Amino acid sequence: MGILITFVNITVRVLTLIIFIHSLLSYFLSPYHPVQRVLGQIVEPMLTPIRKRLPTVSGIDLSPLILLILLQVLGSILVAVLRSIN
Repeated sequence: MGILITFVNITVRVLTLIIFIHSLLSYFLSPYHPVQRVLGQIVEPMLTPIRKRLPTVSGIDLSPLILLILLQVLGSILVAVLRSIN
């Protein structure tokens, strides 16, 4: 069970890093840049449902922040469930 918990923790950390880098690079790179396109293919499917429900606030897209919070909460819940099974 420890391997599964480690896998969940690593997956959450990697996704968090990818979301952060995607959000940061969106200010500096063109949306057509190859790096931005690859990161977008990973992150955008997770952001789209949040963007549909969450309006922008003064032109600022808060969906990456909401996604990071949801990812951390889901990771914590999953790890707690896995620990309780053990």
